[in-house]
Amino acid sequence: MLRVDGAAKSGSGTIVRTAVALAALLGEELHLTNIRAKRDKPGLRPQHLRAVRAVAELCGGELDGAAVGSRELHFKPGGRLSGGGYVWDIGTAGSTTMLALTVLPVAAFANKPSLFRIRGGLFQDFAPSAFHTQHVLLPALAEMGLEAELEVVRPGYVPKGGGILELKVKPLRGKLRPFVREELHGEPRFWGIALSSHLRERKVPERMAKRCQAVLRRRGIEASFSILHDETAPQPGAALALFCEDAEGARLGADRAGAPRRSAEEIGETVARMLLEDLDSGATVDRHLADQLILYAALAEGESRYLIPEVTDHVESNLWLAEEILGAGWEIRGKLLVIRGIGYGRG
Repeated sequence: MLRVDGAAKSGSGTIVRTAVALAALLGEELHLTNIRAKRDKPGLRPQHLRAVRAVAELCGGELDGAAVGSRELHFKPGGRLSGGGYVWDIGTAGSTTMLALTVLPVAAFANKPSLFRIRGGLFQDFAPSAFHTQHVLLPALAEMGLEAELEVVRPGYVPKGGGILELKVKPLRGKLRPFVREELHGEPRFWGIALSSHLRERKVPERMAKRCQAVLRRRGIEASFSILHDETAPQPGAALALFCEDAEGARLGADRAGAPRRSAEEIGETVARMLLEDLDSGATVDRHLADQLILYAALAEGESRYLIPEVTDHVESNLWLAEEILGAGWEIRGKLLVIRGIGYGRG
């Protein structure tokens, strides 16, 4: 049995989601304790509960302790990884992208293609944004051989949620290739997406984009933005994403969601500064992609190598789980993260 202390490293929901997904892939029983012990509200929240139940559905597994607030969980995977169509509703504004990223590695090795339709929040703090997943993470995984597409059907924000995304995943035909990106090439192109729901009159997307562009122009950088005005979301909200793409298609990104008393101008400035900080560090991936790739690099066949902006709590947590559960080796040499994958594949 795999035994994981949820209070280790970041003590966050990342440990829960990653451990359950890896247990499903390995077909090994998992005992999780001290779930989210370092968070203000310890234990499983609705989005974590929905995520572990989704993984159990995909593999025909059994769960004990699967309840909101639970700090201990037993997970017994079944012997199959089943693709197909699934519909899940978090029931709150909990992150749909977190759920999608929990099931993605399982669906990558399923017996057939998968289509997941997930309802909840799409843009909020402390969660991957749908735009970053679409335009940074999934293209990076495509370099490793994993084909997946994400569509924003309807935006959703805190506190009502009600957003909808769809994730399509094609199972791998073989093993994941390592991710190697030790330098960026050529003059980068900057572009972004500025979205608001029910805020057309206040010109929120235009204002976010304008301030973001102003910060970039101080560095001699021009960026074009797609301005999106949505009227379908259950409540007003906003999100801004900025991307940088090199001559060979390598992408980094930064994003931020709207929030009460958070001005459009503050969002625009913060997003520009975040991406510039990551680029100035000499990294070849952004701060989010740095930890998101670790699980896939650990499963891949061969050695992944990429430069990260900094060693965050999530980087530490994912490296720890990759070594503890998968036995993947790794080392950090300055900014360079090296991960020796185990060459995982379904027999």
